[in-house]
Amino acid sequence: MASVTAPIGGETRTIPAPSLRISDYLRWSVDHKIIGVQYMVTAFFFFLVGGALAMLIRWELLTPNLDLMANGTDYNSLFTMHGTVMIFLWIIPMMAGFGNYLVPLMLGAKDMAFPWLNAFAFWLIPPAGVLLFAGYLVGAPEAGWTSYPPLSTLFSQDGQTLWAMALHLLGISSILGAINFIVTVRNMRPEGMGYWQMPLFVWAVLATSIIQVLATPFLTGALTLLILDRVAGTSFFNPAGGGDVLLWQNVFWFYSHPAVYIMVLPGFGMASEVLAVHARKPVFGYRAIALSSMAIALIGFTVWAHHMFTSLQPELRIPFMITSMIIAVPTGIKIFSWLGTLWGGKIRFTSAMLFGLGFLSMFVIGGISGVMLAAVPVDIHVHDTYFVVSHFHFVLYGGSVFLIFAGLYHWFPKITGRMLDEGMGKVHFVLTYLGFFFTFFPQHIAGMMGMPRRIAVYDPMYTDINRLISFASFVLGISTFVLVYNIIRSLAVGKRVGANPWRALTMEWATTSPPPAYNFMGDPVPFEDPYGYGTEESQAYLDAVDRRFPPPPPERRASAPQPQGTGD
Repeated sequence: MASVTAPIGGETRTIPAPSLRISDYLRWSVDHKIIGVQYMVTAFFFFLVGGALAMLIRWELLTPNLDLMANGTDYNSLFTMHGTVMIFLWIIPMMAGFGNYLVPLMLGAKDMAFPWLNAFAFWLIPPAGVLLFAGYLVGAPEAGWTSYPPLSTLFSQDGQTLWAMALHLLGISSILGAINFIVTVRNMRPEGMGYWQMPLFVWAVLATSIIQVLATPFLTGALTLLILDRVAGTSFFNPAGGGDVLLWQNVFWFYSHPAVYIMVLPGFGMASEVLAVHARKPVFGYRAIALSSMAIALIGFTVWAHHMFTSLQPELRIPFMITSMIIAVPTGIKIFSWLGTLWGGKIRFTSAMLFGLGFLSMFVIGGISGVMLAAVPVDIHVHDTYFVVSHFHFVLYGGSVFLIFAGLYHWFPKITGRMLDEGMGKVHFVLTYLGFFFTFFPQHIAGMMGMPRRIAVYDPMYTDINRLISFASFVLGISTFVLVYNIIRSLAVGKRVGANPWRALTMEWATTSPPPAYNFMGDPVPFEDPYGYGTEESQAYLDAVDRRFPPPPPERRASAPQPQGTGD
């Protein structure tokens, strides 16, 4: 994008657009925008790796016998690495990438509170990924992404130690990033932006950061004990030496169930932004959505033991069953608020909106199965079956990943100055929606029939349903190539856009696309209601943004997206 000449503070100034090169993203930088892109590109790379591992899993499960894997140990390593990569190297860093790029812009800040610390937190991730996959050189981990002892202490290969060390680095990165977000939100809001004027994405990142600061040290402590058991001969998890295997389960899940919300809450914030903008409608229940994020952060620390119903003392099951059902309430508040936002709106079925609507349908299914699993009798009946696998993926893929895609289509023009192709975006959505649904919904049925998870050799009675699941998963895998092609093509020849192609009211759209160094010229003034669509004041504000940052010149005007029915 060329420089933009804009009236600022009574003067006409030229705002130079950033002239970034690929090499700028391959080295140390303290610019939060570069760091955000580094997070997202790195995470997307691991998404492709983790997706390839998933395709190998489904290829192996096409038949009830071992075909692709040489033995069960290889299969154990396969699903262990798949789960670890998708959680710790894809979803969590990707959400951090969106947060790094958008939070300072949404707050009108020049950068994050601690730029150097921000860069350091990112640069812990690539070596952690290398360390994790180095396990293949010494025997890959094979105890699952949960790594329960004694499988992870007495029976797993040396790669299990590298697995624990890699997660140590990722945990440190997560804690440092969370501290940075909390301080940024607390101290770097502009004058005129109180907490109740913050975008809901910022609220979601704040709630997520609180969880990370409070919960991640528990995982770090558990990993330290695991490493000591493996390399120093201690017996923290070995009953023969006075240890307790259930200690790991309690400490691990005290982190890992809140970690579900670390992966989902930023996506909830994206949903609020995308649905409001593309429905041209004020958010229904702004404060309820904001406070429900904080409620999830709080209640999330009271539900960890529902993962342990089969090993928990019977008298402790009921309290955790109750808290596990209660946490559905703040999530339900969000769902109904989003439906209220859509009701009567002037909906534009853009790719971002389609993924947002797809999220609503898929996440509700995952939420219903979650309430079922919160009931002790149901959980014990389907424990360690594919019913649990289905629920988990409806929440994390149908929730987090669908919203990552929605956010990518929504903010790609802000990050790059170019639009992703809407036609290919809709193809990507259809393939993703159908491939995902027919991959994971039948797993509910397989689980109720009794098919256990984490096995490669299964009863032939499950062959037909596994073939359906596998073929659907291949469609889901193909959908990713559509997105990759769309990104590469759009970076080269995508339609150029102005500062605010969606005519949104949050502050990241009140500067050039992509933003210049330090984001804004002068001190930006936030619009009093970031979701106040349909008023004369919002129309005047949007017109002022257009005058300040004019759209592309006439000869390129046709390449800019044309909003329809803005309702402003």
